[in-house]
Amino acid sequence: MKINWAERLMVNSPVRIMVQRLIIKWIKGVTRIAPEARVLEIGCGRGAGACMIAEEFNPAMLHAFDLDHQMILMAGRYLKPAHKEKISLYVGDALRLPYRDGVLDAVFGFGVLHHLPDWQGGLKEIARVLKPGGIYFLEEFYPQLYQNFVARRIFLHPEHNRFYSHDLHQALTDEGFRIQGRLEQKMFGILAVAVKRGLGVRQCA
Repeated sequence: MKINWAERLMVNSPVRIMVQRLIIKWIKGVTRIAPEARVLEIGCGRGAGACMIAEEFNPAMLHAFDLDHQMILMAGRYLKPAHKEKISLYVGDALRLPYRDGVLDAVFGFGVLHHLPDWQGGLKEIARVLKPGGIYFLEEFYPQLYQNFVARRIFLHPEHNRFYSHDLHQALTDEGFRIQGRLEQKMFGILAVAVKRGLGVRQCA
């Protein structure tokens, strides 16, 4: 589901960029991504998160997509020439990722899964394209935060098939992930690094 004008304003604000920088710093304290990694960001918006991923992790390949064509146009204008050499942008659907099974080393999702009416399908696709030992970083929000009386009159989200903390953790387990690190407030949301079961992933000392 595409975000509405209110959330577009929020995710493109300087405050959101500051929050994403703090999130990236936290991720680096939990796990490492090899320099030769193949990385995907789902729901990239105007590209601020993709730029941070490129700068902080320097992957060999970084693809970033959004369902909203207008967001991809914004990202094309936002990216500096140096970033454009490293980041490939495209319009895409999280339920139909254009990759073979087990080819990516990491997938980043900054507040994306709760926007999908079929979030389980999105999670299955992420698990499918990750290698064993691949990392899924997720920042997610629970319905108490975005379906309360005030938020639901400002922002646009799917009304049905929503996940709470238990639902998300169970779905991650069902798709073969283990949680390597997390920060969670069960009334609001979660930051987590989830590893696809298989080969181990190096952790920071």
